[in-house]
Amino acid sequence: MTSKEKALALAEATHGKKGFAVRILDLRGTVSFTDFFVIATGASDRHVRSLADAVVEAARQRGEKPIGVEGEKTARWILIDLGDVLVHLFQHEARGFYALERLWGDAAAVELPRVAGAML
Repeated sequence: MTSKEKALALAEATHGKKGFAVRILDLRGTVSFTDFFVIATGASDRHVRSLADAVVEAARQRGEKPIGVEGEKTARWILIDLGDVLVHLFQHEARGFYALERLWGDAAAVELPRVAGAML
């Protein structure tokens, strides 16, 4: 599985748990520490934790184990490190505050596939 396929699968896992504003940023050629960011928002700390659980489970089903998971206690921003893909799961206010899409504005956005008539 390529890192792009992995990023798409993990984005799909967040969509399956009703994550919103899901985006994938392609950082290949921009940074050396990862290939893709997957960014999604949850409505509450419980929702963000459920998104994280879905991402970890989706990774494990593909034979991947996260290198680390940070931020589960407060669940304002949970970071799941899978090496070539970093998953950032935010509550709405935290996502706006940290503004990763603006910070990494040079990164290309990956087009997400349509699922049941809606974008991922």
